[in-house]
Amino acid sequence: MKNSPIGIFDSGIGGLTVAHALKEQMPNESIIYFGDTKHLPYGEKSEESIVNFSTKISKFLVNQNCKAIVIACNSASSVAFDVVKKEAKNISVFNVIDPVIKEVVKVCADYNIGVIGTKATIKSNVYEHKIIKLCNSSKVSSLATPLLAPMIEEGFINEDISHTVIANYLSNKKLANIDHLILACTHYPLIHQEIKDYYNGKVTVIDSANIVAKYIAKQLEEDDLLNTRELTEHHFYVSNYTESFEKSARFFFQEEIQLKEINPH
Repeated sequence: MKNSPIGIFDSGIGGLTVAHALKEQMPNESIIYFGDTKHLPYGEKSEESIVNFSTKISKFLVNQNCKAIVIACNSASSVAFDVVKKEAKNISVFNVIDPVIKEVVKVCADYNIGVIGTKATIKSNVYEHKIIKLCNSSKVSSLATPLLAPMIEEGFINEDISHTVIANYLSNKKLANIDHLILACTHYPLIHQEIKDYYNGKVTVIDSANIVAKYIAKQLEEDDLLNTRELTEHHFYVSNYTESFEKSARFFFQEEIQLKEINPH
């Protein structure tokens, strides 16, 4: 079991930020990554659809003998976590929401916390509910930013278009008085610097990928599930092959990868 791979899934390239952080944190671990490119972005889909996609992918990852499953998507984490846990049975399942909230509430007193994410994540109110439950002296303001994930998938990063879209969202009055901003979508670390530049040091921007990776590493160590071999194998699957996804995966993992197209049932 220790030497089995970690399964990770997302609707597209966003989860690669988490996969990369996990690889940096635990270089001995093998990774099986599934990008559900046929159905991206999840944030625009119904809860029922997201649960359906997540169930099929988690079945696939269980059949690949994964020792843990990481839901590297905030939309799926917010609505499908319990279903995936049930599907995975005795396998550890991690989402990308709880580790971030646990980190934020450590020092959250009187913070004005902003949350940006997909429509599905923001509609679920999961960040607001969990933060206030653990730290009721904080104020949480949430804003759906649906153009950001597709913009990033299309490669518009650090360009005039992305600057304009980011500024348009972050200038929204809902985020007017925040002092911390949670990037509640695994795509957003790719525009982390642009967001930081917009705020010019006035707001602490919380990037989830490293927080999640450290949390998972700690949990696997406590459960005595860390890989004892140095030989790693990474496999990448998508539900719809795209050259841009393969290029992104190569960029993150700095190695030649072979992308396989499959459709889980």
